[in-house]
Amino acid sequence: MKGAMMDSHDRIAVIGTGPAGLIASLCLAHTGHSVRLVGPAVDHADPRTTALMQPSLAVLEKIGMRHAIENAGAPLRVMRIVDGTTRLIRSPAVAFHASDIQEPAFGFNIPNAELNRLLDEAISEQPTIQRIVAKVESYSPAETGVRVRLDNGERLVCNLVIGADGRQSRARIAAGISHMPAPLPQSAFVLCFEHEFPHDNVSTEIHTESGPFTQVPLPDPRRSSLVWVVPPHRAERLLQTDDEQLGHIIEERMQSMLGKVSVAGPRAAFPLSTALPPRFGDRRIVLVGEAAHVFPPIGAQGLNLAVRDIADLTALVPQPPADPGASDIIEAYNRTRRSDIMMRSAAVRSLNRSLLSDMLPAQMARAVGLDALRRVGPLRDFFMREGMSPGSGFKAIRREVRDALREQVDRYRPRPHKPQDRRYRHY
Repeated sequence: MKGAMMDSHDRIAVIGTGPAGLIASLCLAHTGHSVRLVGPAVDHADPRTTALMQPSLAVLEKIGMRHAIENAGAPLRVMRIVDGTTRLIRSPAVAFHASDIQEPAFGFNIPNAELNRLLDEAISEQPTIQRIVAKVESYSPAETGVRVRLDNGERLVCNLVIGADGRQSRARIAAGISHMPAPLPQSAFVLCFEHEFPHDNVSTEIHTESGPFTQVPLPDPRRSSLVWVVPPHRAERLLQTDDEQLGHIIEERMQSMLGKVSVAGPRAAFPLSTALPPRFGDRRIVLVGEAAHVFPPIGAQGLNLAVRDIADLTALVPQPPADPGASDIIEAYNRTRRSDIMMRSAAVRSLNRSLLSDMLPAQMARAVGLDALRRVGPLRDFFMREGMSPGSGFKAIRREVRDALREQVDRYRPRPHKPQDRRYRHY
């Protein structure tokens, strides 16, 4: 490490040691870049879990992480939506099977503590990543670079800073990007629990008046994780509820579909909000993950959207000696990420509002939409593909139309004439 108050000149610094920052560092290193990774010690005790979908696993495969993550996670073969509200108009239950779109699983659910440990170990084995356990005190963006001052006295001068420092991102502030977070009347209550019957790799999202209650399989067939979106005051009560009573509450909410439930491990609650800045990079600083977009934990979009941020950014960052923080690179990143982030954020906000709304039109729209997914196979397949990877549903439709047209052309194409055998010709 450099001595105190000495400047270290670097092309790229990644700020943040959550999964987004760790994955960003590994992706850049595997494409030939040297990286400074700055942040506190990696959290190996995070009680949450993360469902990584197939497109994210494909990115992780490129950095040699897919096999380890799948071994530590549980496959999500079926995803089920159940209306658990007591409202006048209720939606029918609908199940999505990965096999219907020729996938072995939609993705894998892995405990964050294990995910962080695996990524941390991979970082330590990567010689082109220099780890600095410190916090950023200040940023000073300039035309030729960003000066970053750390709380250990070290100063970096970087051509490009990648802010993966979460929803309270100081990198975003330094980039001059406005940010108007909107607090939601909800908190995410999270824990892991054991259950009597095996989950069979089925994840169930039960819609309630306060938000989704989502059970996600863990590697042990009789263990699952839970993300329950509730009002903040109820989250506080659930945090204080004893394990036995809480197990009864969860079992009742799940309509005993997994049998008797018992709480296993710590529990936590996180306040929810939404935020979508007008752009995702400026002044040689780009944002990934929750530094760039924040929305409720619905549909397993959070880290999967961050991985798409990272994949697009990695594809744009040029090799030395080109300038990775040049204005055209920043603008290309803004253009590339805008539609995906806007569409995902809008979809999650719309679904969340429909759950909270007491208005009949909102309830009817949700019920009709889910019933259409249940009844119409091609629409359900399109929804599953788009949920995993934006644009893949439209690609599948184009492929199916192309194949159908080819089949029709082949059917009516004239066959080559076969001359008759003269021995059997009648004159």
